[in-house]
Amino acid sequence: MADFAEFGRTLLPLGLAGLLGGLVGFEREVAGRPAGLRTHVLVAIGSALVMQVSLLMFDLVLARGQGQADPGRIAAQVVSGIGFLGAGTILREGLTIRGLTTAASLWVVAGIGLAVGTGRMYLQATAASLLILATLYGLSRLEKRFIRTGEESLVVHVTDTPGRLGAVASAVGQVGANIRSVRLEEGETPGTVAIRLRVHLPWGRRPEELVARLMDIEGVRQVSEEE
Repeated sequence: MADFAEFGRTLLPLGLAGLLGGLVGFEREVAGRPAGLRTHVLVAIGSALVMQVSLLMFDLVLARGQGQADPGRIAAQVVSGIGFLGAGTILREGLTIRGLTTAASLWVVAGIGLAVGTGRMYLQATAASLLILATLYGLSRLEKRFIRTGEESLVVHVTDTPGRLGAVASAVGQVGANIRSVRLEEGETPGTVAIRLRVHLPWGRRPEELVARLMDIEGVRQVSEEE
């Protein structure tokens, strides 16, 4: 029973940290920022875990009568150093940044390693691991169902006449979407141009609404989803 009570005391601060970090991450997700819900939850849980590691290590030093040593500095150095490894997983593709969740998971795994390394924080490390797995798997499904990433790739086939690109950009703006990238290519039929767009739709907007607005533009022959 004591183990379960300790597990509950551990789970509470980690869960609360994840919840608070998730609230910030949800707002960032809706705003279409690169670091979203899962990234913020992972960072918050990892921070709480590392704090628990530092406190326990400090208590261990005092119990052994080792003076004013500050073993928490070790945890701080590990957490700082893992940033170099995490940075290697972040990729920039045009205006889109990918790999932040992976970088955050590497960082929080470093916290788990510190917890296990104390020889006493096995329950804390286990609780954090369960929360991280729930974040990566559970919240991923939640995001796909309720929080659209908003990233859509479309191909707009239009007649090659002046002002068509401007009209397409205007239609994208009318639904509140942001253009991430645009590329012009020669159309499959003579006298046409294929405009390849990658756009970010705001919260609550459906791709079908954007497609309908694009089809209303004079000269637009077809709008298809890029494979």
